[in-house]
Parts: sequence; C-alpha cells; structure tokens
Amino acid sequence: MFKKLLSLLFILTITILQAQDRKIPVDSIITSSHQVTIKGKKVSYNTNTGTLPVWDKKGNIIATLFHTYYYRTDVDKNTERPLVISFNGGPGSASVWMHLAYTGPKILNIDDEGYPVQPYGVKDNPNSILDVADIVYVNPVNTGYSRMVADKEGKLPERKNFFGINADIKYLAEWITTFVTRNNRWKSPKYIIGESYGGTRVAGLSLALQNKEWMYLNGVIMVSPADYKVIRVGGPVSSALNLPYYAAAAWHQKALDSDLQQKDLLEVLPEVENYTINTLIPALAKGGSISNTEKEAVATKMAKYSGLSKESILDHNLDVPTSFYWKELLRDEGYTVGRLDSRYLGIDKMAAGDSPDYNAELTSWLHSFTPAINYYLQEELKFKTDIPYQMFGDVHPWDNERDNTRDNLRQAMAQNPYLNVLYQAGYYDGACTYFNTKYSMWQMDPSGRMKDRIQFKGYRSGHMMYLRNEDLKTSNDDIRNFILSTSNQGKPAKY
Repeated sequence: MFKKLLSLLFILTITILQAQDRKIPVDSIITSSHQVTIKGKKVSYNTNTGTLPVWDKKGNIIATLFHTYYYRTDVDKNTERPLVISFNGGPGSASVWMHLAYTGPKILNIDDEGYPVQPYGVKDNPNSILDVADIVYVNPVNTGYSRMVADKEGKLPERKNFFGINADIKYLAEWITTFVTRNNRWKSPKYIIGESYGGTRVAGLSLALQNKEWMYLNGVIMVSPADYKVIRVGGPVSSALNLPYYAAAAWHQKALDSDLQQKDLLEVLPEVENYTINTLIPALAKGGSISNTEKEAVATKMAKYSGLSKESILDHNLDVPTSFYWKELLRDEGYTVGRLDSRYLGIDKMAAGDSPDYNAELTSWLHSFTPAINYYLQEELKFKTDIPYQMFGDVHPWDNERDNTRDNLRQAMAQNPYLNVLYQAGYYDGACTYFNTKYSMWQMDPSGRMKDRIQFKGYRSGHMMYLRNEDLKTSNDDIRNFILSTSNQGKPAKY
C-alpha cells in the first residue's frame, strides 16, 4: 500500500511539474534563415518567431504576444524598407489566415480554388509581398500562442484590458511601438493590414498610432473589412446592401435567369448596385406603407437578381436574411452555400429550415490551416511549445461600445497627407459583403475630398480571396503596387 502511495505521489508530482512547464515564454525570439523565389527572383530573408510582452501603466507584464516577423537580408538599408503589420479578425482569430495563405513567403498546400489537399503542409509563395516589404504577423491576446500573464500571486489581469474594440486598439498600438523600437523600424514607411474584424482594428489603430504613439502610417489595407455600424445596426440600408452579393453568388452557382447568366459578372453587378441604391433602399425604408404594386415590382426584380423565388422574397417582406439565402439558393439541388465564400457547398441533415447546419467554407479552411500552422511553426520555424495554438480563442465578453473606428480612419487620413487606404473584397463573401465594403468606404469620407487616396479592388472569390490561386496573384500585386506608389520617398507630406 505504501509503495502504491509513493508511486501515485511521484506521478502527481511529475504531472504538476509538467503542468507548470506548459506555459509560453513572455519574451523570446528564434531566428532562422530562408530563401524564396518571388516573381522569378530569389529573395533571402530571416524569420524571427517568438513573443514580446505587453505592459501595464506600472511596468508590469500582463500579456505576451506571439508574432512572426519576416525581413529581407539581401538588400541595403533593410531597416528603411516598408514594414507591413498584419492582423486577422474575429475578434478572437489567430493571425494565421493571411500569414499562411496570402502575403507571407509560405502558403498552404491547397488546390487552385482553395480546397484542402493531402499531405497537409506549406509550400513557397511566389506571389508574396516580401520582395517589397517586410511583414510581421501579430496574434492578439488569447489567439495563436499569445496569452495573458499572471502576476506573482498567480492572478491574471482583468479581461477588460484586452477584450473590446478600444481596449484592443490601445494595447496593440503600444505593443507595435515596442516592436518597431526593438527592431529598429522607425525609419520605415509603415502599413497596417487587417482582415474581417481586423478591418475595424486597423481603422482604429491608424489614429491611435498617430495620436497616442506618434507613429505615422503610409497605408491602411482593409481585407474583407467588417463595418459593424452597418452590419449590427440592421434596417433598410443594411438589408438592401446584400442584394449585389446575392446576385454574385447566384451568378457563380448559375442560378440567375439566362439573360443575366450569359453576361459576365462585372456586367451584372453595376446594374444590381444601381438598383440597390436608387430603388431598393427607398422601398425598404417605406416599410409597411409601401403600396402592393411597388412591393410586387420590387420582389420581382429582387428575384431576378438573387436567384430566389418571388414568393420567398414576399414572405420576408423584401427583407431577406443572409442565413436564409445560404439555405435557400440551392435547396432544390440538395446543397447549402457557404457564408464567407458562397462558392463552397454544404449538405444539411434536412432540406427544411431557415439556415444551414454549418459553415461549409470555414470547416474546409480549418481542415487545411490547422495542421499546416502547427507543423510550420514547430518544425520549420523551430518554435517548440506544448501550449495549443488557438485558431480561435476565448475573448468574450467583447466590449463593442464606442465604435468610432470608421471616423478614426478618416481623421487619421485628414491629419496625415501620406496616409492612403486600400479596400479589398471578394464578390462571393456573404459575411462582409463587397457592397457593404464599398458603402463603408463611401461613408468614411463623406466629403469626397480624399477619394483620390482611397482604392477598391474586387475579386472573384470570397472572404479570403487569396485562397483562389488566380486571386492570390492579383490581390498581392494590388498590395505590392499600393506600397510602391505610397512609400513617398522624398515627397513632402503636405496638401
């Protein structure tokens, strides 16, 4: 009996020690050297992978952010090269999607349309923007390997320090300053890029970096940005803005009437956009006061543009939810369509219902991204840890109050003549629709005085347009050209 107790005590002690060791180092870097061919030319670069602390006002470490930093080693004055600081969204998403599929020197093993293939892993990215800019991919707290850090008594910091629109912007702006200082990048033209909720994040960071950290940017890149002043508010405008996306998704799935289907997508969309702005928004604004004649006419037109039946549109009083659209469009064929990318198809348990059982596109993406990022960081970049890499982390409750990020971006642009903005969106994205992006862009600069510093680029894919190989090339080229045209070497910042 005594020997058994000793054995159990030994096992318990080992277990406790292992549990204590299962924590992320708060300040660490592992450097490795690599080479990739981009646009037919060899590029030599180093990768710094590791963690960098977040401090509170008293100088105590309250969190550590895991990041991966790529910088060229075969150029002169590399500390003066453009620097791109990259975030994904969620909130609560790791910085994995653009890291391993878009701008970085490595991309997933996937097919040309973005579907998983085995063996899982990564390959060289011949379209990476590393030839013109160095890149750091940042994981906010509780995503990737980033974590809160307990004090000496073992108490974690308050969650409100990190998990909210403005808290997120505040600590990330301070962290960026630390990163730029440590890596001697103050002389570099700087760009921030954010996807989905990351669009909200970088819009807010543009002003916080400028007015709180005294760091001026050359560019903000919004990839499939989420503007919650439209998405969460609802109402006639928010609802109507979905129609051009419905038309794009139906066109891709060959669900439109033949007269529209035989046209190219970019011939169809301007017609639908015009109808949305000039007819559908006013019609929805009338609510129950709309005449039966006008309601019938609008439903007929919406059916033509969306691929849905007139009856289903009338059943929704012209206000068709996106979740219903994903379920309804191909219901008769036995499929649902994806939320973030409506090229993807799913199969539900029952044909009945108002929304899909699952997001067909997200399950496909997690299928290929999760094994790839875990393999890549541990085996190729040699960052070894037993901490799980969190594709999506617990960041709730998230404080959405005081969202002034759209106007923050406008203010930052007004104050900084160097600052330009590039919006990128996929036509088949049903979560952050391309027309919502256009609308947000128009509202961001209502005076129109800065529209020559704002660009929009659309792609024939979804939320992560870069998963489609043709769009991977085009969208990276668009960022590359944006950086080259806005680095402003020798040009004074003045109006």
